[in-house]
Amino acid sequence: MKSAMEIAKIVGDNLKSARKAKGLTQKALAAELHKYQSDYSEYETGKIELDYEKIVYLCNRLDITPNDLFDIY
Repeated sequence: MKSAMEIAKIVGDNLKSARKAKGLTQKALAAELHKYQSDYSEYETGKIELDYEKIVYLCNRLDITPNDLFDIY
């Protein structure tokens, strides 16, 4: 079983890939979430875990499913 830190890093990597596939910058997506780019980048590096509201928003915005985001195996 993976540790919470390993899972957060994988989720961050999946989030980054999905964002780039949509041609969005961290700054643009951060603005949509009413966050600073530096705060948003911590989601992608796994330093801050996403809450449910952000997971739902980001999955809808990036046209991915939660399973895509949490594809950890």
